[in-house]
Parts: sequence; C-alpha cells; structure tokens
Amino acid sequence: MSSAPSKSLKGIFARHEVVLLLVVALEVLIFSLLGRNFLGEANVSNIFRHSVEIGMLALVMTPVILTGGIDLSVGSMMGLCAVCFGILVKEAQFSPLLAALCSVAIGATGGGLNAFLIARLKLPPLIVTLGTFSLFRGLAEALTKGSKSYSGFSDSFLALGNSEVAGLPAQLWIFIAVALGVYLLVHHTTFGRSFRAIGYSPEGSRYAGLAVGRNISLAYILAGAVAGLAAVIFVARIGEARANAGIGYELLAITAVVLGGTSIFGGSGTVCGTLLGYLAVAVLNNGLKRIMDYELLDRKISDMASELSGLLTGLLLIVALAITPLLRILATRRSRSQH
Repeated sequence: MSSAPSKSLKGIFARHEVVLLLVVALEVLIFSLLGRNFLGEANVSNIFRHSVEIGMLALVMTPVILTGGIDLSVGSMMGLCAVCFGILVKEAQFSPLLAALCSVAIGATGGGLNAFLIARLKLPPLIVTLGTFSLFRGLAEALTKGSKSYSGFSDSFLALGNSEVAGLPAQLWIFIAVALGVYLLVHHTTFGRSFRAIGYSPEGSRYAGLAVGRNISLAYILAGAVAGLAAVIFVARIGEARANAGIGYELLAITAVVLGGTSIFGGSGTVCGTLLGYLAVAVLNNGLKRIMDYELLDRKISDMASELSGLLTGLLLIVALAITPLLRILATRRSRSQH
C-alpha cells in the first residue's frame, strides 16, 4: 500500500515541468542570497519589464517548433517592425495606435512569407528563416541607413513600456493576454492540437485529413504578428526605434521553448513548459546583474553578466534536458530490478 504514493511522487518529479520549476526556485534562492535587492519589488518588476518581448517570442515559437519547424527570423522581424513603427509615427505622422497595428500587420506579412516558402514550396524551415533572418535585418538597416533612429515619442505611448497597471508592468498585461491566447490555441482547440500531430508525423497527418500546409502557415504568421507587437513594446520601453532591436532574441526564445521541454523535432511540448523556460532565462539574466559584491577572474560578476548569461543559459539548457531522461532511465531500471 505504501508503494503507491512513492511511485506517484516519483512520477511527479520525473515530469520536465516540475524539474524546471525546481531549477527556477534554485535560481531565485541563489540570487536572493548573493544579489542586492533581488527580491525587491522594483527588481521583480524589472525582471518582467525587460524580458516580456523574449517571452512573447518564446510563446509563439512554441507552435512553430511543435510542428517540427523553426523560426530564426523573429528577432530580425522585431527590428524591421520597430523601424517601420518609428517611420510611420515620426515621418508619416500616424498615431501610435495605428502605427502599432501596421507593425503587427507587417510582422504577419513577414511571417506569411516564411509560411509560403515553407508550407507551399516545401523548403526547409531552417534555411528559409535563416534567409529571412538576414533579409528582415537588412531591410531595417537599409531603411535607417545603418545608423538613423527615431525617438521623441509621446509620454502616453512610452507609458506602455515604463508604467505600471494594478501594480504590474503595463506590458506584462499584454504578455499575459498573449500567453492565455497561445495556451488556449495549443491546448484547447482542435486546430492547435494538430500542431503536435504534424510535428510527430506530417505524412500521417495528411492521411488523417488535416490541412497540414494551412496549419503550419498559421504558426508562422502568428509568430510574425507577435514579433511586430513585441517590437512596439520594445520601442515603448527604450523610447527609441532602431534597426538593432531584437538582436539575439530569437536564440533566447528558442532556448526558452526547448528548455521548457518542447522537442526540437516537434510533436511534444506544452505552453506551461515554455513559460517556465522563459522564467528561468529571465531570472538568470537579471540575477547575474545583481551580484555586485563578488568577483570572478578579478572582475565583478555584475560586469560580466552578459558573458556569464550566455554560458550559464547553455549549461542550464543542457542540464535541464538531461535530468528528465536520466530520471526516467533510473525509474525504468529500478522497476526492472524489482521484477
């Protein structure tokens, strides 16, 4: 009788999401002990304020990767949409709201280009989005001649990236809405559940009557549209529209998704896992900057935050991916030894 709760407990700790939650808790514990005011209200707000864009890209990257695809262009799309937003507001005299809607539409169009090349022409997602990665960033650089930026936006618009609503950063409410929408799409609609089937077996999905091309297209169009929205939030937060917006964000987004347990080959994964992966990355990036009283190689850790962040994010990804299979292997061996 006592073995049943024990097996149940082992099953819980073998779940990837539980392991990742423990990793996040460990991060919080370490940085609260070593960092200055890490758990202070202002810093907790900053963790989300400065990482919402990455979280949004990770959320919409989840359906893409579930289908067995990849989108390396979302960071570059952010840069292009940020520049377009600045041009529309400062040169075309559009209102920030109208310019934001146009930026989302531009992002969706870029996602549609990826969708056409991947779903219709059957080109490899990695190669297609690597090409549009360079294309979108090149367009952004061309529009700004490599150096021009746009600033001087209205205070009401800048409040989107720097104010609080009901005690939370204003942009966090947008993030919550996107997270809820993606969660419902992926886990509570027939359309969304088809992403896993496509990633597991595209040919089998076609034989089952699923509109594989259409569903894959939606995933890439959604990714582009949300990249446009993330660009608007980025501009509101830093107060400047420039071509280098979103550099490296696509890699952080992919890391958060894979760290959250979504198979890079498609077919399995959850939005909740992605949220935990995003949280792990966001806490790590912020926490390293708060460690000001300790040194490594004769440099303050806070001064090495960007270098250490890349190193530890990669290490965290490898460890988190390795723990769950190892636990399952151990559980299998124990069950065999008992029989």
